[in-house]
Amino acid sequence: MSLEKYTAKRDFTKTAEPKAGRSKDKNKLLFVIQKHDATRLHYDFRLEMDGVLKSWAVPKGPSTDPKVKRLAMMVEDHPFDYRNFEGIIPKGEYGGGTVIVWDEGTYEPIEEIKGKKAQEKHLLKQLNEGSLKIKLHGEKLNGEFALVKTHGMGENGWLLIKHKDDYASTKDITKQDKSILSGKTIETMEKTSEKVWKDGKEQKVKKKPKAAVKTDNKNEEAVGADVKLNVQDILKKAPKSAMPTGMKPMLATLVDEPFDNEDWQYEVKWDGYRALAFLNKGNAELFSRNNKSFDDKFYPIHKLLSKWKLNAVFDGEILVLNEKGISNFGALQNWRSEADGELVYYIFDLLWYEGKNLMDLPLVERQAVLNEILPTDDDRVRLGKVFKASGIDFFAAAQKMGLEGIIAKKTDSLYSPDRRSKEWLKIKVHKRQEVIIGGFTKNEDTSKSFSSLLLGVYEGKKLRYVGKVGTGFSDKVQKEMMKLFKPLIIDETPFEEIPDVNKPSRFRPNPPRAKATWLKPELVCEVAFTEVTDDGVFRHPSFQGMREDKKATDVVREKEAETDEIIEQVEKEEDKHHTAVKPPKGKEPKTLLNPKEQTQVRKIKGHELKFTNLSKVYWPEDKVTKRDMFNYYYQVAEYIMPYLKDRPQSLNRFPGGIHGPSFYQKDVKGKAPDWAKTFPYHTSDGEDKEYLVGTDEASLLWMASLGCIEMNPWFSRVQSPDNPDYCVIDLDPDKHTFDQVVEAAQETKKILDAIDVPSFCKTSGSTGMHIYIPLNAKYSYDQSQMFAKIIVSLVHQQIPEYTSLERMISARKGKMYLDFLQNRPGATIAGPYSLRPKVGATVSMPLHWDEVKPGLKMKDFNIFNAIDRLRVEGDLFKGVLGKGIDLKKAIEKAKTVFG
Repeated sequence: MSLEKYTAKRDFTKTAEPKAGRSKDKNKLLFVIQKHDATRLHYDFRLEMDGVLKSWAVPKGPSTDPKVKRLAMMVEDHPFDYRNFEGIIPKGEYGGGTVIVWDEGTYEPIEEIKGKKAQEKHLLKQLNEGSLKIKLHGEKLNGEFALVKTHGMGENGWLLIKHKDDYASTKDITKQDKSILSGKTIETMEKTSEKVWKDGKEQKVKKKPKAAVKTDNKNEEAVGADVKLNVQDILKKAPKSAMPTGMKPMLATLVDEPFDNEDWQYEVKWDGYRALAFLNKGNAELFSRNNKSFDDKFYPIHKLLSKWKLNAVFDGEILVLNEKGISNFGALQNWRSEADGELVYYIFDLLWYEGKNLMDLPLVERQAVLNEILPTDDDRVRLGKVFKASGIDFFAAAQKMGLEGIIAKKTDSLYSPDRRSKEWLKIKVHKRQEVIIGGFTKNEDTSKSFSSLLLGVYEGKKLRYVGKVGTGFSDKVQKEMMKLFKPLIIDETPFEEIPDVNKPSRFRPNPPRAKATWLKPELVCEVAFTEVTDDGVFRHPSFQGMREDKKATDVVREKEAETDEIIEQVEKEEDKHHTAVKPPKGKEPKTLLNPKEQTQVRKIKGHELKFTNLSKVYWPEDKVTKRDMFNYYYQVAEYIMPYLKDRPQSLNRFPGGIHGPSFYQKDVKGKAPDWAKTFPYHTSDGEDKEYLVGTDEASLLWMASLGCIEMNPWFSRVQSPDNPDYCVIDLDPDKHTFDQVVEAAQETKKILDAIDVPSFCKTSGSTGMHIYIPLNAKYSYDQSQMFAKIIVSLVHQQIPEYTSLERMISARKGKMYLDFLQNRPGATIAGPYSLRPKVGATVSMPLHWDEVKPGLKMKDFNIFNAIDRLRVEGDLFKGVLGKGIDLKKAIEKAKTVFG
């Protein structure tokens, strides 16, 4: 019996809440329910026990319907005298808001136990065991109730459940909304009372005005009441957009162990089906993570969402909970109707709301809006709980409760559809994996439909055998699965190597003879296992259920990354994003030329350069002049020069601006300033010519003074002209949208990631994208081109419907050209941070890979915003000039993975 927590949270010089009190009734135990409009409206359910009021906050209030289970979060003990407290708790104080006594009466254990002390002893034992069974005698609530500790909502999570008895009803009891003491509703109490109800009468207390906008987070018990986010302000800054369509959810990266970090929050990893819900003007659509409709399969959830008058896109998980509040995947997989269990849709993210795209807002802000707008009138749709806690402790609790695992999310993470992010991490309690069913076996003399399933995962285009599973399915499930198998039976094995289905093991040295039947590799199931053997086979697998929401072609072996390594990577990326947000004093970019004089001479690196016709408009649609161009290159010099220095330059001159005549100039012999560095070459006619070589800002600005809007450097330096510093893949679209370019870029990255090759991407500034692979001048142009051809061939295999490897434009038939032929001596493309002669004054801008997503636009990066971005992001392309790849190892791995 302790009121220390209660007392510590209150300043009794400011609030009239009671400090103590003790019951004088020696025969009866008292209960009280107070309706409390604080940071959010809830009901405080309090039971007299051991001299205090044991208390639970019930967000939706009690229900008299036995089918409805209400969440009840246990809070600190309250003093006995609190039973009559009613009125206003001053704003700024703990629990600040309006309180009425909604119901009160006496209660007792369901079991017949005589004597108040004996009843309390029995109830305290039940309380410690996590299952209180009581009978209420109130003015509104009567009959049997249970308070049961649940295993999905943290250590304080309970459920309040009505038992079936004469007092059970489907009517909403909370519509009886008046106080049983004063007869006031919350609203009338708030408007008329400047007093609190104490010691059986009203007593004056100062009343502070209610805030005009209610902005607190409904996830109060999870994330803490100290987090205040103004929802209206969040929505104001969100950009307008049409409702997204056809998108796939953001995915989490699997890591090996839990961690503590105050910049991360934690959620339960539910064992269900991921689902995106699209609500638009009374119409609802429910899709799996693979864009399959769930409307008919999970019709109760779809029907409920269709009633909501919201325009929104939600991300969440559909599941079936067992009696302990833990998700049961087997029950979900076999769900056909409400007789098979009650479906629950846990919503944990809001991606779009009432014409506003929220995906580029931090997670904590998206969830603040979600908490505010999510309807709470039906338990079949629930708010996913967020916990700001120790990740290690939370994981330990998940293990103890029998949960599948936990999800860790960076609180400021943005939402990237169809991407596996390192800012969302999953840590599994048990090892589980989606696998492809490539066949089944049937033992001799068995009456079962089959004896085991033959399992595989993709490595590139090859289906690798990972073992067989013979446990986890009932006869009924087997018969249902056989209906799925029959149309998929084939004559030859789909696996790369034929599995030996009769191979003995140390556990079964004499296995029964079995016959294998092969299947088209289209069905996906999930298995649990203890470990993976050295040859890649799952040990002790157990069937968990079919995965209708997963495509077979997406199933690869899931490997746990090292948590510390992933966190370090995320923190490094965070540093890149924030290091230069506030540049040091004196580091503001300076302009080269003043805004008035038409001709100006400036000394650059000790060399005088003359700039003329400065008001001449080079980009008419954007009102960008030659002066603006010179100032841009002066400001961007420190970023662009590493990619120009020591490299021969191909001069693409636009002396009249982007719409005037243009021409390429390679030879600067006799035309370049005396101080300029040049590189000799011989024409096919035997003439000696000279390229300009980039050296410093002076060479950059001299090129600009010739009307070179864009900078086109060689891939190699004069010190090693036959050995490029990088390999380039140029995605050159024809009639395709930029979203398709983005998709092709991501396919390229997936392939490079699969063979452990680092890659760096940038917009071309025109219509396509460029992907760079560091070589560090270790290989020839021929070797670089060969490697680029291997990669683009693999990309083309993945998306052949709109890509082409044909060099001739006519032969491409309008498809996107995957250009690998740029990797040759003397070839050039616009360098990083180069301006382009395009409407919009666009810049060829290096990107973070997580920026390469649908919705990206070429005009997002231009002469107006590029310098500000660089001061924030720094040079994202540094790695291009770093350690080169091992080309031999990369090619060998490509053969292994992709065949």
